[in-house]
Amino acid sequence: MVTVAVAIAGSEATGGAGAQTDLKTFHKLGTFGAVALTCIVSFDPKDNWNHLFVPVDPGVIRQQIDAITAVHEPDTVKLGMLGTVATIDAVAEKLGEREWKNVVVDPVLICKGQQPGAALDTDNALKEKILPYATVVTPNVFEATQLSGIEVVDLDSLKEAAKLIHEKLGVPYVVAKGGAVLPGGDAVDVLYDGENFTEYREPKIGERYISGAGCTLAAAITAELAKGADIHGAVQVAKDTVTEAIRNRVTDLPTPFDEVYQG
Repeated sequence: MVTVAVAIAGSEATGGAGAQTDLKTFHKLGTFGAVALTCIVSFDPKDNWNHLFVPVDPGVIRQQIDAITAVHEPDTVKLGMLGTVATIDAVAEKLGEREWKNVVVDPVLICKGQQPGAALDTDNALKEKILPYATVVTPNVFEATQLSGIEVVDLDSLKEAAKLIHEKLGVPYVVAKGGAVLPGGDAVDVLYDGENFTEYREPKIGERYISGAGCTLAAAITAELAKGADIHGAVQVAKDTVTEAIRNRVTDLPTPFDEVYQG
């Protein structure tokens, strides 16, 4: 029987992030991917590659999720870019209608180009309405700072932030991504499971920002959990997968970033 992994996420037209990357990662790890699109995001080459953001109607989001769950009866879902309070309300409503074994939340708090007030409202709604459903959350340095309330500047503060997110927001497993942002020669991510910290390290690769790395990591965790892996094994496979995708990245682009490639 095929294993189904679901993503509720935004479309990123160039293929380097968002739902496109989720599907590639699901496929690479041997799961059947289903996607409910929450928004359409396009990088704007005429405006310093900022985002052009168009939300999908909340009713259409509900319809997509209904179709997925009616056909496949999945128990594992990854949430990516949501983007508006109305979208968050729709997704939270649908999450609450069935039992999910695993809900992986990649907490995309701010879409570049959003108005600050709208971004803050979205951030607060995500914390209040989505994170209570989460079994795993995968914040990067910026998101870990916002969610924990402490500034993340090194590995020790990354660990402290992960612990605070677990304690304050009630998420069982926190995968805090230091990535290439923190000082040192390694890209370090940390799993806090409520009792212990586990570090996942690989040497940093390249000099440019890599679009889609966070999506790949969260999608890989989702795929592995859907297949029955425990959280520690899922994160290890995800770390290996994102490292390979960065090593094989698409370069020589006109953008200020490279893009992951799961091929």
